[in-house]
Amino acid sequence: MRDSGGAVVRTGLVGLMVGAGVCYCIYRVTARKRKNQGTAAAGTEGETLQKEREGGAAPWGTHGEVAPEGSLLQRVSGISVLSSTDQKDSSSFQQAGMDLPKSPHGLEMHHIQKLIHLLESTEDPSIQEQVLVTLSNSAAFSVNQDIIRNVGGLSVVGKMLSVPVTNVKEKALNALNNLSMNIKNQEELKIYITKVCEEMDSSPLNSELQLAGLRFLTNMSVTNAYHSTMTSSIQCFLQLLSEGNERTQVQVLKVLVNLSANPTMTEHLVNAQAPFLLSLFDSCIHKDVLLRVLMFATNLTKYMKKDKRATLHDQHSEDSILSVLWGNSTLCAQKLASLLYHQDTEVKEQVAELIMQQC
Repeated sequence: MRDSGGAVVRTGLVGLMVGAGVCYCIYRVTARKRKNQGTAAAGTEGETLQKEREGGAAPWGTHGEVAPEGSLLQRVSGISVLSSTDQKDSSSFQQAGMDLPKSPHGLEMHHIQKLIHLLESTEDPSIQEQVLVTLSNSAAFSVNQDIIRNVGGLSVVGKMLSVPVTNVKEKALNALNNLSMNIKNQEELKIYITKVCEEMDSSPLNSELQLAGLRFLTNMSVTNAYHSTMTSSIQCFLQLLSEGNERTQVQVLKVLVNLSANPTMTEHLVNAQAPFLLSLFDSCIHKDVLLRVLMFATNLTKYMKKDKRATLHDQHSEDSILSVLWGNSTLCAQKLASLLYHQDTEVKEQVAELIMQQC
């Protein structure tokens, strides 16, 4: 942004900083204590939102530290694990000559090989769905993620995305979601990102299929490696953020926060259209949504300051994120001032962090 624009932002924030100075100092001290005490826990899917790993950088993508690859399983969101297959599944597998253990953890390589072969050979959607559920539950365990890859199961599951049956696609995405909690698996699963983005865009709003696709994209965007593949879908993500319910908003924001944690994505994001964005800076917005929106804005602000090239486009739209966040500094300052009185401490700390980045 031009120097005059920066001056406007700073001027608009002076009153805010004076009025909220005491609160701000308290929150900064609290934040520093958390950083000093909890860096080891950062990057894991944990008890608090701040510890949830959603970016290629440290917690919430704010510090630029890459977590060890071994912790990927802990960092991303898997679906719930069922302790056993239901009666219908068991009878179907028995008819197929398969005697499976009740727990997915008890599956051995020969069980998984048979499941993959059955999935590859059958055209019955009901059997496909049941096999995918079993593989999905199995893939919640890291040892099975490796086995499924080693026996060629990733491509077989991936092909199920082309089956013209919604339930089969949904179960395939759930399986891919759990399988993508593995760095080596991600190297093979990257070829499905474009297909999943298309499915997510064409699926009914707030549908389980759409959410399953977003969960897979969340996992695939934990590191920066595949962000460029999602660039063309940024506008779709923002549309879902605008129109979706809270579940959809939370899930799509996980992807957006991941992307915003990558400095090379900043220009693509700030030039996307999101005229509604400041409306989410409101205490009535669900905490899980509000925290992620604030983190999204914080990441973008941080990298905008570091890379002036992202601000040199004078022809950006008035509805772009660049204009919405930085073109109306007075409204943004008012929104943040109000949120400093939010009842949730994490929200107030995140507001303080965003203010600090804007100064």
